[in-house]
Amino acid sequence: MTHKFRRFLTASIALSVAVLGSVSSAADAPDTTHTGRATVYGNLKNASLEAVSTRASMLSLIKAPDSAAPTAIWTMLEHGERVECLDCVPYVSRLLYNSNPKTREISAWWLRRRIFGVFGKGEVYEQTVNTVNDPKASELSRAYAANALGEFLEQTGIEPVSRALLSDSSSMVRLAAANALIRLNSQGTKGDSAEEFPLATALSDKDEEVRLAALNAATHINVFSDVDRVAPLISDPSPLVRRRAAQTLGTLKTRDAVVALIAITTPANEPDAGVRAAAVWALGQIADSQALDAVMAAENDSDSSVRDAAKIASLRL
Repeated sequence: MTHKFRRFLTASIALSVAVLGSVSSAADAPDTTHTGRATVYGNLKNASLEAVSTRASMLSLIKAPDSAAPTAIWTMLEHGERVECLDCVPYVSRLLYNSNPKTREISAWWLRRRIFGVFGKGEVYEQTVNTVNDPKASELSRAYAANALGEFLEQTGIEPVSRALLSDSSSMVRLAAANALIRLNSQGTKGDSAEEFPLATALSDKDEEVRLAALNAATHINVFSDVDRVAPLISDPSPLVRRRAAQTLGTLKTRDAVVALIAITTPANEPDAGVRAAAVWALGQIADSQALDAVMAAENDSDSSVRDAAKIASLRL
């Protein structure tokens, strides 16, 4: 390396350091353009702030949401995560009852980041709790309120959502309540004389979708203690429920269900191929050797999905 080239390289490095230093200083400079930023975000650099949403632009849009595209509302709320706007709260709270599920979800997300104006007595949270259990509220409003309580992720929402799941006459509301408990990572709250949690009770709900939601909860919340209530659903009238019940038993590796699962691996006992495939898959997951004969027999099933499941399951037995 020549002396001249070394001097050039040294000068280039020095210039780069100076430029980077000035950029860093600008990013770390005191915030003068986002003076309403919450204290909790005080450690963030200005460069990390979104400038798309302002208090004025948010109010303009959410005051007339029907005249805006849903994507515009989503963008505004997402980019307005750090915008302090108490005046926006009542308008965003109305979006909890919007017909678009994504709009409802992101509105709840934005609101749960607000302490003042949302969680105080008489404010949005309390109004939502009151709505979910209000028999005078419409079916749709009660269901949307249950959705919102799930998205708020506040543990105090478990009790009113549990009550809705156990006692609401609307299957739409019960379904929303079951899904809310999944978001809240809870089996629900038992009543004074109840022997089981609300999600376990929902496994016997008269509505197919509610039973499916309860089965979904069994494998998605951290603790599901009523596993013994799942096995009877492999005899459910709905093939969708039977299939999901078999999958749930496999996921939970429920050894007590092996005999029952073996029984539904044959066309003679289970006409739906999807259910038979799920039962065979579950036996492979449980990996109990007493299921080997049934799994090997399933390799000759008339349905290819059952045969494929059996080949995979046999490797685990």
